[in-house]
Amino acid sequence: MNRKNALAAAVAAALALGSVAVATTQSTAAAPQSTTAAGASAARPGAGFRAMTADARGEAIRTAGRNAAATARALGLGPDERLVTKDVLIDADGTRHVRYDRTYRGLSVIGGDLVVHLAKNGRITGSDLAHQGPIRIAGTTPKLTAADASAAAVRHAKHVRHAKAGGKDSTLVVYAVGKVPVLAYRSTVTGAGENGPASRQAVIVDASSGAPLDQYELHQNITGTGNGVTVGQVSIETAQSGSGYTLTDAAHGGTVVYDSYNSPQSNPRQNARPFSKATNSWGNGTNSSRESAAVDASYGLAKTWDYYKDTFNRSGIRNDGRGAPAYVHVDNSLLNAFYDDNCFCMYFGDGSSQNGNTPVTALDVAGHEMSHGVTAATANLTYSGESGGLNEATSDIFGSMVEFYANNSSDPGDYYIGEKLNMTGGYMRRMDNPSADGRSLSCWNSNAGSVDVHLSSGIGNHFFYLAAEGTGAKTIGGRSHNGTTCNNDTFAGIGKDKAAAVWYRALSAYMTSTTNYAGARTATLQAAADLYGTNSQERYLISKAWAAVSVGTALPDPGPGTPTPSPTTPPSGNVLTNGSFEQGTSGWTQSQNIITNSGQQAARDGSWYAWMMGYGSTASESLSQSNIAVPSTGTPKLTFWLKTTTQESGSTAYDTLKVNVNGTTLATYSNADASSGYVQKTVDLSAYKGKTVKLEFAGTEDAYLPTVFLVDGIAIG
Repeated sequence: MNRKNALAAAVAAALALGSVAVATTQSTAAAPQSTTAAGASAARPGAGFRAMTADARGEAIRTAGRNAAATARALGLGPDERLVTKDVLIDADGTRHVRYDRTYRGLSVIGGDLVVHLAKNGRITGSDLAHQGPIRIAGTTPKLTAADASAAAVRHAKHVRHAKAGGKDSTLVVYAVGKVPVLAYRSTVTGAGENGPASRQAVIVDASSGAPLDQYELHQNITGTGNGVTVGQVSIETAQSGSGYTLTDAAHGGTVVYDSYNSPQSNPRQNARPFSKATNSWGNGTNSSRESAAVDASYGLAKTWDYYKDTFNRSGIRNDGRGAPAYVHVDNSLLNAFYDDNCFCMYFGDGSSQNGNTPVTALDVAGHEMSHGVTAATANLTYSGESGGLNEATSDIFGSMVEFYANNSSDPGDYYIGEKLNMTGGYMRRMDNPSADGRSLSCWNSNAGSVDVHLSSGIGNHFFYLAAEGTGAKTIGGRSHNGTTCNNDTFAGIGKDKAAAVWYRALSAYMTSTTNYAGARTATLQAAADLYGTNSQERYLISKAWAAVSVGTALPDPGPGTPTPSPTTPPSGNVLTNGSFEQGTSGWTQSQNIITNSGQQAARDGSWYAWMMGYGSTASESLSQSNIAVPSTGTPKLTFWLKTTTQESGSTAYDTLKVNVNGTTLATYSNADASSGYVQKTVDLSAYKGKTVKLEFAGTEDAYLPTVFLVDGIAIG
């Protein structure tokens, strides 16, 4: 995780860089980032950077290089580290940004990149570091030879068939993407893969054990032009492969779009192959080009990824940054699209005579199918009965939200599903009035669990529309909508963005595989309380929307003017903010890069956790939260889950984790408390009843063997 780090103004004089600035494009140790990724958008013309000639840019880079040593000292980097200037940009107001790569004893540091920000006068105002703090490793002499590393890389390569690599293709590096840097080899493996018969994949293995640390395709992600059947002319992310291009989107987890070549639905990958061609222009907007449907799918899946990332900070379907492959032109006359969690992939048919053979690749359909994956990765709602209706409703809800998010003039946002597919009647489903199709349910009844899930989804769709837009007739996206109710009630909505936030939180935090509509009401009311307050108008209107589809009754009106808390307000019963870390660093102060969703360790619940210590050298860390109001009644206590792993032995406490409240240590844990999994800990806070306190987790480690303390699920109540 990158985070701001303010630096002392005292070093400004030593670091005056003249009129320079630095690139804000993101450097990463994983798949190469798109030149149109969010982090790079500022480099486009008109985005506030001054234009520089090649000579001026070269001089700015040389100047930054001359000041690199002073910059490294100011950042607190170690004596064996060096900074290598990568790029320089300057804002229109003179603000400068210098991007550096890092080396350690001459070795490249993967994940060592950083950006230093300077005011016009050369004063450092902050920095963003891919790896926070100095690099510490035991040594630079590997146990494996380069040939050993190449062999290990071939064994571990996941996406390259008939892989091969030579010792000359393996380079010694420092891998600093995780919390603890390690000596590693970066190998280039070649073979048949996603980019064709000459695919190249980087595989990084531990230089001591040969264990895999990371791997990614070595292709350049660039922008192509697409002409889709339903989305019109758009920009899409592609990759260069040899002298040609493929529909591979490294900016969105390496998503690849394949042509199924009408493989049967029973085996849709039977004849599949990646789309590839010599030029970077795709499709002609009609079915006469097989690429046109692929453009729709590529664009729709990218927009869905961006919606979840920008709105909920979710990185892909499983929140692991990995894209799911997509297959278009499945079967013959298939008026369907579907997601399969077993293969982690999506399939899109070509439509049939019922819809003029329009491919089922519309924007809201792509959002719908990808959202099935998000549901599988969160609540995993069973695909039958009422939970199946909720599963389908979730995909319709977020498919519609993606359509609004994309803001594509060829397919403006609305609450109709599949309206671009030329269906008889003009749509597949309609959220404002589901029963208008003569089949779907607009209101809950006791038989809701017995009908097809695509029909019972109408209850959830109707609820969401009413929660977002309220009752009454209106035109949205050029289409007529009419928010009728099952109880003749009238009320205003809370807006689609708030309604979507409530649904997402309910889905990811409270719903389970067997949740029914009554349970969904409970989950969304809790989510609304978390986000906007128990007595908020938002929670009240959520209850009104449920009552309007015959699920429960409305809550009492709390009245106007109820304050709306921050979305980080903790759930009822926990006075801490973001105790599960699922909102990242929100609410917490950390001395190092402690709060993480790194896959190198596992969270107790969700994806985020606090990783403290584990350096194997003298170090200390602190994680704290202030202004905590300890309950004034009952027996208040602190509870949290702790997992301790260590290379130490015996019962002597060499490395410790202390729980401090207002500077007083209330509990101490150490390497002697090592556990195979998370163990819940409880600390009595009776002495602080009714007081406002600061909670701190303070870790220390000696100069020898490492101990890792993982903390999750912290609560005070």
